[in-house]
Amino acid sequence: MKELRRKTAFTLILILSLILIAVMVLLNVRTYADQKEEIRRNLDVLENKKEMREPGAVRPIDEPEKYEGWKMKPRDMENVMILDHEIYIVEIKEGEITEVFNSGNTSDDFDVYAAAEEIIAKEEHDMMYAADLYFSNYSYKYDDNESIVIMNNKEVKQKLWTLLAESLLLTVLAEVSIVVLSRIITKWITRPAEEAFERQKEFIADASHELKTPLAVIMASADEIQSPDIDPKYIDNIRYESDRMNRLITGLLNLSRLESGEDIVSFKEEDLSRILEKTCMAYEAVAFEQGVSVQTDIEEGLLCKCNKEEIEQMAATLLDNAVRHSYKDSTVKVLASSGKGKGNIDIQIINSGDPIPKEDEERIFERFYRGDRARNREENRYGLGLAIARRIARNHNGDIKAHSDNGETVFRVTLRK
Repeated sequence: MKELRRKTAFTLILILSLILIAVMVLLNVRTYADQKEEIRRNLDVLENKKEMREPGAVRPIDEPEKYEGWKMKPRDMENVMILDHEIYIVEIKEGEITEVFNSGNTSDDFDVYAAAEEIIAKEEHDMMYAADLYFSNYSYKYDDNESIVIMNNKEVKQKLWTLLAESLLLTVLAEVSIVVLSRIITKWITRPAEEAFERQKEFIADASHELKTPLAVIMASADEIQSPDIDPKYIDNIRYESDRMNRLITGLLNLSRLESGEDIVSFKEEDLSRILEKTCMAYEAVAFEQGVSVQTDIEEGLLCKCNKEEIEQMAATLLDNAVRHSYKDSTVKVLASSGKGKGNIDIQIINSGDPIPKEDEERIFERFYRGDRARNREENRYGLGLAIARRIARNHNGDIKAHSDNGETVFRVTLRK
């Protein structure tokens, strides 16, 4: 259930975040494109309006100090859009600046002469340069080595950076809202599934408990029956099927208890290395009967906060699974070490046997799933062992993955220290 909630919340956050980022990027890109197009239009229009160069607008370069009080003629309404920007027309003769015309606002921090000289030095005539508006100080149009129209980008640059900063701030605030909203929506979406899952767990637990008592009576009665009129094979059948049902009920109760997380508060720091060594030693006899050997490479001193009995059960389940699915005269390897991630323990149980099909690598951890049903039934297996093992790992903030490659099957367990 936690996995369902996590995936649902992650999906909602991802979708809403992508939409938010797309909107913010589109807003900034569109604004940038509009500003750039406006600059190009202004440079084009102003270059073509030669009539704006009236005597009252001339500032000769030879003695600029004499023209500190110069003023433009009154604006005409046809050019009001252009004059809202700080734009200059620089006249050039033989590569030298002769006159500078101002066609809009002015600012003390923009040196039009330095900008014009820098443009002339590039020797790139008859071109338009609408610069990177986030960083460049000016844009210009160089007309056939005769004149340059230069626009101060200060206001445009400030506007774009302000919009970008506001967009980033709004994105951060919106992301916080998205996370909170996604959690609320996730609870609402998963509530029916969670309630159904809880009812299922309660039913399994209640049914298992109810079956325990009559099953115990049947098993006890079968042991006490001694009658020459009853064929012993029927009594043996009762014992056999009762024993199978008892194991099934025990497994269901165990899985139900693990899924409720009842034992998490009882975790203590344990020596995982010793637990694994002990489990491997216990299974050497079982492996020998199957014609399989067990080889260990377990790092010493692996400490983990855990439930000792559950870790033993998980290790025994995985080792038993590896031994039973190994080829005869092969070796089961048990490796344990500090994982690559900080604070992790990595456990691998490797066997040589029939590979797990790719499509079954996740399904084998589902309850009641059995790859070889006929074989598992003969061995009194119900598909609960690996489901219980994975639940134990996840209760310890870890997980189990399985895959087959190059004739080997690897069960990898990752646990938090």
